[in-house]
Amino acid sequence: MFAIVRTGGKQYRVAAGDKIVVEKLAGEAGDAVTLSDVLFAGDGGEAKATDGLIVAAEIVAQAKADKVTVFKKKRRHNYRRKRGHRQQLTILKIVSIGGKKAEKKAAAPKSEEKAAAPAKTEKPAPEKKAAAPKKEAAPKASTKDAAPAKKPAKKAPAAKAKK
Repeated sequence: MFAIVRTGGKQYRVAAGDKIVVEKLAGEAGDAVTLSDVLFAGDGGEAKATDGLIVAAEIVAQAKADKVTVFKKKRRHNYRRKRGHRQQLTILKIVSIGGKKAEKKAAAPKSEEKAAAPAKTEKPAPEKKAAAPKKEAAPKASTKDAAPAKKPAKKAPAAKAKK
């Protein structure tokens, strides 16, 4: 049986016993992980239902990928930046494909707690007063009546230096 699972924004085709390298997952070596985002499952030539299907895996190791050099340059501007990046990875060993997700049980309402709590009295909503009519804006004064705009200040001529 095989399955296609999604983790870390990527998709992986897995079968029981496979080892895959994925984006970093929380946990230490030996911890069990469940991959619940199963996109497709098949057995031979038949497709299986993926509703509630999970893939059980075990963390083999936490590792880092090879260093990637990031070099930026702008010609004729003396601009050069050299950076490196090492992606954090997790190596997983697929233990089994199958099993179902634990169904979340709906919390049953407890009638005893509701009966014991005193009933809250609802206050009637206060009536909203009608909004007062808005005053009309006064018309703007025309430009003829307004004071004339100030003229920009004149610069004093530069004094000539005597020799």
